[in-house]
Parts: sequence; C-alpha cells; structure tokens
Amino acid sequence: MTRRSFALVASDTPEATEAKARLEARYGAGDVDNADVIVALGGDGFMLETLHRFIERSVPIYGMNCGTVGFMMNTYEEDTLAERVAAAQQVTLHPLRMHADTVAGEKADALAINEVSLLRESRQAAKITISVDGVKRMDELVCDGVMLATPAGSTAYNLSAHGPIIPIGAQLLALTPISVFRPRRWRGALLPARAEVIFEVREAAKRPVSATADFTEVRDVARVTVCEDQSVDLNLLFDPEHNLEERIVKEQFQP
Repeated sequence: MTRRSFALVASDTPEATEAKARLEARYGAGDVDNADVIVALGGDGFMLETLHRFIERSVPIYGMNCGTVGFMMNTYEEDTLAERVAAAQQVTLHPLRMHADTVAGEKADALAINEVSLLRESRQAAKITISVDGVKRMDELVCDGVMLATPAGSTAYNLSAHGPIIPIGAQLLALTPISVFRPRRWRGALLPARAEVIFEVREAAKRPVSATADFTEVRDVARVTVCEDQSVDLNLLFDPEHNLEERIVKEQFQP
C-alpha cells in the first residue's frame, strides 16, 4: 500500500466538526491545496459539496459518514484512517453538463453529479417536450417535473420519484418523471450514458419551469440540454469491503 497524504474537511454540523478536530489532533491538519486525498466528514449532501469544490483538481475524495444518509460515504472510524485511505478503491464518475436557455434569452451552464431536474414554478403543471439524440421521444409530458439522473444519483431524488436504481458501470442514465399526469402510464426510461437529452418547455410564460443541476438553479427556462461530460473526472474512494457498486446493488433489496 502506498501512503497518501490527506487533508480533512467537514460539514458545519457539531458531529462533523468535532470529528474533524479529533482526527486533526491525531493525524495532523493537512493542506487541502496539496493533499493527495481529501477526507470529507458529513453526509451525502456534504460529499456533493466537496466534489464540486475540488472538481477542477480531480483529487480523490474519501468520505466518512457523520451525517444522515451517507450512501456515498464510508463508515466512520477513527482508527487506522491512514491505512484505510491507502487501501481504498477508486471509482471514477462523470457528471452531467446542463446548458439552459431562459425565456429572457439568457444562458447558463452547470454540472450535476446526481441529477438535472426540471420543476414547475407555479400551480400550473409543466408541459415539456423531450428529445433524445435529436429524435423527439415525448411530444408533451404533463407533470410536476422530470429529471435525468446519473448512476450515483439514482439512489437520491430519482429513487424518491420511483425511478430505477442504476449500478455503477452500467453506462446508463435514468429519465424519470415527477408526478406525471399525461401520459398517465409513463414511468420513465433508461438511456445510454452518452445520450444527449433536450427538454423544451411548452407555454413557458404561462407554465414557468426551473432547471436545477445539483446546487445550481436556473429559473424560467425555455430549453435545457443535458449530456454526460466525459472530460470531467470525479474520483471517489471506498473501503474494499464497502464499495459504491455493492451499495447500489444492495439498496435494491432493501424493504
């Protein structure tokens, strides 16, 4: 095993900040700008924040759960942290890139590690046309919203909306409607990871829709294009006995 230098970051919860203080007293503070690995203390939300924060460096992130869910985190243990980081297995993910055009003609770009979601802004249901790789697949989806989720994000909002769980490495994306009204029986689709999906908002002035890529929200969108960005690597580290692919498979058998 090759020793890796690491630095600690923590969410602002008391549990995480206290854990960071204990670990720094034991292993040293580390330099986040030069460390080989970032150790993130918190839950899944904080893991997303950390991945976005260090996305330009592509530095591996090793998470330890000090939060509520912790699907993307390893178990929290203070002993042998250096050895665990050295032995951890790497999983490389690629985020979704969202290009949004607003009704006012403005443009916005953002990256999503979990999903890109479109949601109605008012009491009026959204009406959305969906095209995949230049082919119109859904002329009019009447719904509260719709999302495109990555495998890593398939166990998050996508799962709450009754979308499928996707194993890491399956090279698929989940296209999942949110509270669909028409067509009533449509429950979504699995798409190739390299697919380009275009959402066009119908009657956008009367039925305003926002688009959100993880933490970035764009209001009053008219058209949203989403595709996987293969040029961006997100590197997560997991203990060998508790890797991300196993967790995704395991989640599908939970009661």
